[in-house]
Amino acid sequence: MLAERMAETNQALFIWLNGHTGTLNGLDISAKVLGSDYAMPVIFGLVILSMWFFGNDPNDRMRHQIGVFVTLTAIGIASWIVYGANELYFRPRPFDSTIQDINLLLYEPTDSSFPSNSAAIAFAAAGGIWLVNRKCGLSLLGLAFAYGLARIYGGMHYPLDIVGGATVGLLSVVISHKLWKLIDPIPKILIRIARIFCVA
Repeated sequence: MLAERMAETNQALFIWLNGHTGTLNGLDISAKVLGSDYAMPVIFGLVILSMWFFGNDPNDRMRHQIGVFVTLTAIGIASWIVYGANELYFRPRPFDSTIQDINLLLYEPTDSSFPSNSAAIAFAAAGGIWLVNRKCGLSLLGLAFAYGLARIYGGMHYPLDIVGGATVGLLSVVISHKLWKLIDPIPKILIRIARIFCVA
């Protein structure tokens, strides 16, 4: 009963959001940019790269660089979890379903709709950065939310796909953080070696 209600609510929310496409040209353009496979990944990538070199002093920079390790590992874990989930369960995209009159703003991906791989990676990146820089991390979490919303609005995902992806991404941050804490001296040693070669 609960599963049926969730499925109905999920579909109804998708239809409501996607039904607004075509009403405001500016909103459609924003969704195309935000929901694409280019804008957000590039922004997140540049933030992670800048975080590697950012810091008020060597210790602060070291903290950010360990945060980059945690973030990249979380992204890897999230991708692996999504891949494993897709091997076990395939959910068709909204545009491949029986829902009529779907407005697809972007391309037609062929992988499983649930959980959203893009949301998993975006929330893993945002969560990892949040651990070392609250202000920047919150901004990225906001962008990750907008990214997921744009992909629902654009007809590529159901709301629960994004929720599932976000859960995977944030869970991956927790796992990654614990893993790097277990090998605590190693990241600092790697960073010190990198600094000898002027790459950290």
